[in-house]
Amino acid sequence: MRARHPVRPRALLLDALGTLVELRPPAPLLQRELARRFGIELSTSQAQHAIAAEIAYYRAHLDEGRDPESLAVLHHRCAQALCVALPPSAALARVEADMLTQALLASLRFRAFADAPPAILAARGRGERVVVASNWDVSLRDVLARVGLAPLLDGIVTSAHAGTRKPAPEVFEQALGAAGARAGDACHVGDSVLEDVAGARGAGIEPILLSRDRAPGPPGVRTITTLSELAGGP
Repeated sequence: MRARHPVRPRALLLDALGTLVELRPPAPLLQRELARRFGIELSTSQAQHAIAAEIAYYRAHLDEGRDPESLAVLHHRCAQALCVALPPSAALARVEADMLTQALLASLRFRAFADAPPAILAARGRGERVVVASNWDVSLRDVLARVGLAPLLDGIVTSAHAGTRKPAPEVFEQALGAAGARAGDACHVGDSVLEDVAGARGAGIEPILLSRDRAPGPPGVRTITTLSELAGGP
């Protein structure tokens, strides 16, 4: 009797930021937190400048947040980058580093795109494994839990966990492992031509570009404007 080979599932890999979740405008939240906690008043432009400096630092160092301890260090350094970009004041000079870090974290709030939960549930209804593959620190699971997406997923792989960031293939390969799927049985959806499209192709995975602003994608790449267009599956 011929042995049966196990049927491997199909997989839907998804980027996080810009695909499943978005960052609420942080500058107004930073203004509110600094005013409420420390009596520091910032103009809109000052808050935007400081947040931009913090985000730039975080993006350059996000892979250093590999566990709770190193993540705490990363958050502290991000707060330092924010502090350097803030206008100097006597009130700011009296703020302890830990307190400024807490104010910064309170200013960074994410929310799920409305099309994310239905798209994930539809994919799982088709029998697909759904795994997030994202350039993020170890806190991504907590972020996705807070916005209600983590319970819907079969796995979450971050660049901090993989030891390298997209477009490197390791992130995608670990996501395939979490899904128990082969590259040829998967597609990856993301909003970055370099990180998501080129990265998925480099791992042998079909890329789908999510262009929420309706900008045209590269020739030969399936481009969608909403996750609801994934109904046809990979």
